Amino acid sequence: MASAEVRWFEDTSRGDVASVGGKNSSLGELVRALTSRGVRVPPGFATTADAYWRYVDENNLRDRVAAILDDLDKGTIALADAGRTIREAFLKGSWPDDTAEAIKAAYRELCERAGRADADVAVRSSATAEDLPDASFAGQQETFLNIRGQDAVLDYCRRCYASLFTDRAITYRTVQGFDHMKVALSVGVQMMVRSDIGGSGVMFSIDTETGFDQVVLIDAAWGLGENVVQGAVDPDEYQVFKPLLENQSLVPIIEKKKGEKSIKMVYGKGSEPTRNVPTSKAERAAYVLDDDEILTLGRWAAAIESHYECPMDMEWAKDGETGDLFIVQARPETVQSRKEAGVFKNYKLGEHGPVLTKGLSVGAAIATGQVCLIETAAEIDKFVDGSVLVTKITDPDWVPIMKKAKAIITDHGGRTSHAAIVSRELGLPAIVGTGDATHVLHDHQDVTVSCAEGDEGVIYAGNAEFEIETVDVTDVPDTKTKIMLNLGNPGAAFRWWQIPADGVGLARMEFVVSNHIRVHPMALVRFDSLADRDAHAEIAEITAGYDDKTEYFVDHLARGLSRIAALMYPRPVIVRMSDFKTNEYAELIGGREFEPKEENPMIGFRGASRYYSPAYREGFALECKAIRRLRNDMGFDNVVVMIPFCRSIKEADKVMEVMGENGLERGKDGLQIYVMCEIPSNVVLADEFAERFDGFSIGSNDLTQLTLGVDRDSGELADLFDEQDEAVEWMIQSVMKAAHNAGAKVGLCGQGPSDHPSFAEFLVGTGIDSISVTPDSFVTVKKHVAQAES
Repeated sequence: MASAEVRWFEDTSRGDVASVGGKNSSLGELVRALTSRGVRVPPGFATTADAYWRYVDENNLRDRVAAILDDLDKGTIALADAGRTIREAFLKGSWPDDTAEAIKAAYRELCERAGRADADVAVRSSATAEDLPDASFAGQQETFLNIRGQDAVLDYCRRCYASLFTDRAITYRTVQGFDHMKVALSVGVQMMVRSDIGGSGVMFSIDTETGFDQVVLIDAAWGLGENVVQGAVDPDEYQVFKPLLENQSLVPIIEKKKGEKSIKMVYGKGSEPTRNVPTSKAERAAYVLDDDEILTLGRWAAAIESHYECPMDMEWAKDGETGDLFIVQARPETVQSRKEAGVFKNYKLGEHGPVLTKGLSVGAAIATGQVCLIETAAEIDKFVDGSVLVTKITDPDWVPIMKKAKAIITDHGGRTSHAAIVSRELGLPAIVGTGDATHVLHDHQDVTVSCAEGDEGVIYAGNAEFEIETVDVTDVPDTKTKIMLNLGNPGAAFRWWQIPADGVGLARMEFVVSNHIRVHPMALVRFDSLADRDAHAEIAEITAGYDDKTEYFVDHLARGLSRIAALMYPRPVIVRMSDFKTNEYAELIGGREFEPKEENPMIGFRGASRYYSPAYREGFALECKAIRRLRNDMGFDNVVVMIPFCRSIKEADKVMEVMGENGLERGKDGLQIYVMCEIPSNVVLADEFAERFDGFSIGSNDLTQLTLGVDRDSGELADLFDEQDEAVEWMIQSVMKAAHNAGAKVGLCGQGPSDHPSFAEFLVGTGIDSISVTPDSFVTVKKHVAQAES
């Protein structure tokens, strides 16, 4: 059944925006084009723009609304009074008989399709100018959930019409230049998914903070999805790597963060269709989605993006009765996909005060300013322009003051919440989901809002120093020598996706262990017998949910490294196995019990010597297990393993034997194993090392230190520490010759080629295969190398 007033989703497509609005035309497109690819969409119908205008004319609203809006333009009536008057007129209106009957008949047919009377439906507004590529229209009109009965459906359709004239919607259209009297409203009536007893959320087919287009971001919470959209709940967050989704045997989930999820929206009773209730301890401790469900949503997101040929913003729901997943909305993403490619700003934090609180970073900028704490929407008039807005959550009513803020901080919400989406649109740094910002911050307090340190946003006391540099990778010369990146922080990896690097020459495992895992691996292996009871209690809390404590280490290490591997896939990513010194290992939770005290840890029990030692062998086995999972289970076969500080051929053989026992065999499944060249013995016996390893990576700092006998941390000897010393250059030339004779590759990790063009020229002259540098010096080194090659 279709009429001028009502159209079923399957009878609409994305070309019908003028008739049924962006939201409903998109739902129709999903039903028509993607259900055959396994994407489930709840059935439903849409009222048309014709139905809206018939309602307007039936109640003689056209001239009346135009007159009120004209008075608003002239300033003779306040926005609040204008909006309220128009809304009241809509709510008091009567339906044309045939329009009312068409809507009721469609609802009855929907109930028949569902096999139950008075089926529960969602009633959603869809403006005819809504969800166009130029603007997100996030939350401008109302959505009502759990509506039952044909009379109730008519009533809530009327409320949707009225919501076209909320104060925020009027303001938004005015700013965007839309003619109020040319915007109509379609209402989507869609079968409810019983996510009130399941879960729901939002997902993007692009990284919302960096624009990295190879991942799907999924936020998830228990109950109905409005809490995630509004930012009223701190959701779980998952990320999936799209290019590996086609292989059904792989599990390319590169991020799983458990949110607090302290409340959930469920069905209400009577005049209250929905209500919020606290979640149980079990719900807070559990993930909303299992791995198979995460992968299913990821595949759906990739399919929807492929069909629409642009990054997408989608809402999903999981039915608690059947366990089935559904897509309930899809619209084009409107921020990252429109940014200028190849040119971006890099913020560098300098001296700063103590940490006040942390949350999820939105954007990658830094801002300083004074706090303006606004607890409720009733206090919005108190906002001081140019302040840092601190509040619990935001909704569309807050947009006027958000536009005047320097930065935004909220207690609750995830990366797909209203506060995050609007902050991105406005280009403001925001930190959401802090949990306690309104408690620990106060009015007129000077703070620094830093979103420049990765996924975690940090609020510091005082006005920190910071630098801004523009990185332009649109005109980078080609070089024969491969230029790669040194990376450690997985949370910041995606910001460098636009750099045309040839891979990652050094991914530091230690960063993941010290910042994300924080626990000494042997303290997990020996958890039950730990003597340090304080450490035992802290580890028990950190690893809650892991029956096998060692699985916590493997899981977090594999996932942390997977973000770096994903950034470059399929280009090589060389992961250096752990190279903490004993004093650094001892600082990990539970570490003091397992580490000796050494006078000179720099040349002590570190690197390869640990891997076969009874004191750490089981810890190294966990590292190997994480690499195996990363390559074999997740699919990142671009990962190359590198052994640090390997002092002798005998030691190399022992390490290879232990790795083989743990499933990492050189050459098996394409696995390459490199060795750091940072000790003179690596050069002296380079031909023998080259028989055992696929390549060398010159660690210029350690090699200089040990060749010249100079402590690199000594201020007194700073003038003697020189990577370009003749002895160091002889070492580099020697290892190059021996390695290349044996068919092994050689790269160098260090800042020398960035600081000294002559050093870059020297390396090119030796025929070095690759140079690995920090991302912010990539363009400089690339140009130095191109000049040297020419």
